Amino acid sequence: MEASGERFDLRDLAPQRWKNGAGLTREIAVSPPGAPPDAFDWRISVAEVEQDAPFSVFPGIDRCIVLLRGSGMMLYGADGKLLHRLDRRHEPFRFSGDLPLDATLLGGPGTDFNVMTRRGRCRAEVTPYSGEARLPEGDVGLLLCSEGDWRVEGLKALELAPLQGWLWREGRPALSVRPLHPDTNRCLLLVNLIVLKG
Repeated sequence: MEASGERFDLRDLAPQRWKNGAGLTREIAVSPPGAPPDAFDWRISVAEVEQDAPFSVFPGIDRCIVLLRGSGMMLYGADGKLLHRLDRRHEPFRFSGDLPLDATLLGGPGTDFNVMTRRGRCRAEVTPYSGEARLPEGDVGLLLCSEGDWRVEGLKALELAPLQGWLWREGRPALSVRPLHPDTNRCLLLVNLIVLKG
């Protein structure tokens, strides 16, 4: 870890097999560190969904999911009705973790970015960027490069390639971001975690 944040590469994170065997999860960060599923304030991860399966229920948790790779999935509620068609890459979809959902893959396995926050303790804003932008400072923040190569300037300058990211556990500085090759496909995801007082 560095004072101004910590770099990560999704390929270096150890995968964990789901209990139902339908996929893998790579945890990027959780707060408090090491917190179990019923006690975290926030958790950020990437999941590889390999087959149709139900989503785990997380009471009291707000969720946001973003399709990174693959054709996506259909999400159905407990009543069998379609809740959402997740087939547009880099488009955040927010929903309550209280809901029991079933996922049906569209055209094979896929990879999803996931942000979970405990209701009343913090909330998350997930924003995709495809071009140059200035990002105001925040509480806790994370950048994930999904496509293209990006330059990030703040307390220090750094470059991110696909599947690389940067995490600030407290006091994310104001940043300037820009793609290094504007003529190629590109997407940089920003997670802004707002810690709620009281």
